Amino acid sequence: MKKTFSVNLGNRVYNIDDDAYMRLKDYLDRIEGYYSDQKEREDIINDIELRISELFSERLGLTRQVVTLADVNAVIGIMGDPREITGAGEEPQASHYTSGPRRLYRDPDDRMIGGVCGGLGAYLGLDVTIVRILLVLFLIFGIGFLVYLILWIVVPEARTTAQKLEMRGDTVNTSNIGNFFRDEFESVKKSFSRKKTK
Repeated sequence: MKKTFSVNLGNRVYNIDDDAYMRLKDYLDRIEGYYSDQKEREDIINDIELRISELFSERLGLTRQVVTLADVNAVIGIMGDPREITGAGEEPQASHYTSGPRRLYRDPDDRMIGGVCGGLGAYLGLDVTIVRILLVLFLIFGIGFLVYLILWIVVPEARTTAQKLEMRGDTVNTSNIGNFFRDEFESVKKSFSRKKTK
């Protein structure tokens, strides 16, 4: 007989074995230790917990109710070791991302209307400007508006960090989530410094 705990990960409640809980807690504590900035740490941990929650749901399915140590070890194997996270003093680079399969989402960060062209550009690995030019050409021939409208309705928007990584074809693991937040932070910082100099 084992003790179980109830934990909340990604707004879902899971029953987890005592030894699995300790392993997961240690893993999340090690990840937290890599980030000194409180806001960055909270955002990254929330996204990592959301991804872990998705993986637990896949592993448990409809029949099982308790997360075991084997489940936690499998999820940690997928997410990667926290030592893979780039050190705080290093400059993040695009080459730090590991690749995986791409998924089609609308891109809320690179949109003019609905993010369809931004999402298609990320999915196809094309510059979004080329996709927009092709859409305008399709608009001239009359089918572009209908295609855009259907894609806007059918294709989901990339809201979470995991979805944004999948849209670009990056594997959703601790290293890529950390790199994504660093890249976002650097881009916001550069944007503010440009506005300040103007």
